[in-house]
Amino acid sequence: MRYHHIKTAEFISRPNRFIARVLVDGKEETVHVKNTGRCRELLTEGCTVYLEESDNPNRKTRYDLVAAEKIRIGVPPLLVNMDSQMPNAAAGEWLKKGELFSEQAVIRREYTYGASRFDFRIEDRGQVSFLEVKGVTLENDGIVAFPDAPTERGVKHIHELIRAKSEGFGAYILFVIQMKEVTEFRPNDATHKEFGDALREAEKAGVRLLAYDCIVTPDSMTIDRPVIIRTEYSL
Repeated sequence: MRYHHIKTAEFISRPNRFIARVLVDGKEETVHVKNTGRCRELLTEGCTVYLEESDNPNRKTRYDLVAAEKIRIGVPPLLVNMDSQMPNAAAGEWLKKGELFSEQAVIRREYTYGASRFDFRIEDRGQVSFLEVKGVTLENDGIVAFPDAPTERGVKHIHELIRAKSEGFGAYILFVIQMKEVTEFRPNDATHKEFGDALREAEKAGVRLLAYDCIVTPDSMTIDRPVIIRTEYSL
């Protein structure tokens, strides 16, 4: 997936989870943050961020903050896409390429099952499957984890996938890691142990867990290679 009209800026502060203050072309601007997660390890004062300029003149903010260069000690910054809408868009492209199902699979977005709305419904060779996408931006020394904030909605989705699997449907969780240079994925029990417990329960029930890193540029993100999942360990 690709953005249009990307601008480079310097991060100043984040007054709340919806907006940030940045310097663009030497001028301070208030911008919309396309991720309501904490992202404290990404949005640090002085870091380089990337903005997509809107073509809607009626918006309150001119820009969306979509990516950041994570400052690291002794090594170059790590470019991380932090747009919470991008993982679903990238997953849709990836699925259409026949990476997980056949190229003839019928793919539908936003499908309601039980009390949840899953990101994708896929019908392939007579088998109906549901797939839920989770974007991952939390990284520490090459290990990534989810979630970066408690997510009761995420727990509910996992339980619904377990139920779907028990009723004969295919069930998948795809963790889209919005960066490169990672070695493994773990559940973040320190932040939300209930999510980690649900993920381990799902794995035992036969829900297929997938994690893939992404090729990230300031104006694009593409799902790339599989990453090892270790549910027995956690952050």
